[in-house]
Amino acid sequence: MKRGSGILLPVASLPSKYGIGCFSKEAYQFIDWLKKAGQSYWQILPLSPTGYGDSPYQSFSSFAGNPYFIDLEALIKEGVLTEEECVICDFGDKLEEVDYEKLYRNRFSLLRLAYERSDISKNPDFIQYVQENAFWLEDYALFMAVKQRFDGVAWTEWAEDIRKRWGFALDYYRRECYFDIEFYKYIQFQFYMQWQKLKTYANKNGIQIIGDIPIYVAFDSADAWSKPEMFQFNEENLPIAVAGCPPDAFSATGQLWGNPLYNWGYHKSTGYKWWIKRLRHCYELYDIVRIDHFRGFDEYYTIPFGDKTAEFGHWEKGPGYDIFDTMKRTLGDKPVIAEDLGFLTDSVIELVKKTGFPGMKVLQFAFDPREESNYLPHTYVKNCVVYTGTHDNDTTRSWYGQMDSASRDYADRYLNITDKEHVTKEFIRAALASVADTAIIPMQDYLELG
Repeated sequence: MKRGSGILLPVASLPSKYGIGCFSKEAYQFIDWLKKAGQSYWQILPLSPTGYGDSPYQSFSSFAGNPYFIDLEALIKEGVLTEEECVICDFGDKLEEVDYEKLYRNRFSLLRLAYERSDISKNPDFIQYVQENAFWLEDYALFMAVKQRFDGVAWTEWAEDIRKRWGFALDYYRRECYFDIEFYKYIQFQFYMQWQKLKTYANKNGIQIIGDIPIYVAFDSADAWSKPEMFQFNEENLPIAVAGCPPDAFSATGQLWGNPLYNWGYHKSTGYKWWIKRLRHCYELYDIVRIDHFRGFDEYYTIPFGDKTAEFGHWEKGPGYDIFDTMKRTLGDKPVIAEDLGFLTDSVIELVKKTGFPGMKVLQFAFDPREESNYLPHTYVKNCVVYTGTHDNDTTRSWYGQMDSASRDYADRYLNITDKEHVTKEFIRAALASVADTAIIPMQDYLELG
């Protein structure tokens, strides 16, 4: 990555008329503004559809795009929706908040209307898109259509024949849900075409997109349902163990994420085929990929399925460098940011070093007067990405206000902070002035939000 700076702003946070930030004119205006501000990067959060809890880290698919991001104004211009139909929809009444329940209830009915008026089955671009993406799109569209038939419950609660993907059941639902399946393909096509147009515009204006891929998939996902052999499942396709983090200073009982764990032996035996497809797909969407929870490739924490906390898990070996060696040989030398935060063992540090990928430095982790920290700017090497904070952190202004006095005094001395009213600017200055090749600042820190 060239030396440059950028801004972390999720697509959902862009201003928009219709309830959530999307690929609308405001996204193009944001790119214009990035260019004018001399920025090189726009970092976003995962573009995947949000599942229960509305988190893009628990998605119904690791390949699909979020239908909420489809720009309704583009569909109005296309003539498949009217402005009145969009305006009368209730997307919530607070401009500064996303009301996910109202989006869920109202966005899909508008998209369905657009699909029914589209005559999409005769569109050659749509036909080509469906053919090129069949390896994930067929299973995803069927998964969503069947989920709709079963009132949205998790696939483990479906009838046994379709839950276990028996041949006759797959044929039956493909026939029965034909138009529902085509609808889900239609919204993926719309998502992809609109995103590619926006990404092309960004690239033409010198802005590269940094995407974000979660290491794990959700249990209730098309990935887990369609390819159970990829995961540590028993003969009933239920997890043997699930993902999480052990107890630490932040959580006495650890973190129980509940994602299924990969059967790494199976992935190795296929030459990491699914992973290579997933990463290749990512590089169609993004210029640079941030891989979440990078340490999970070295060692991953495994918790017995059914446990209520993460206290009784243990560490197991992941695929290590082998998967990245395969990736480099298959895809070439692609730009990656390794999310190497948290407690790092020598073997994780060695893995990051061996890949050559830049790791992450977060200023909010730097100022503990009790110990030397490699998050302090004077310890950085060029090949890293520095953040004031990430999407997991509080805003810098709020965090600074809650620091204990010893840590705050340490930060004040280290950064020579004199202007307490605009303290965030001092942290941004420190990030930009460091030797790190790349600096990414969350938008809320530029806005000095509490």
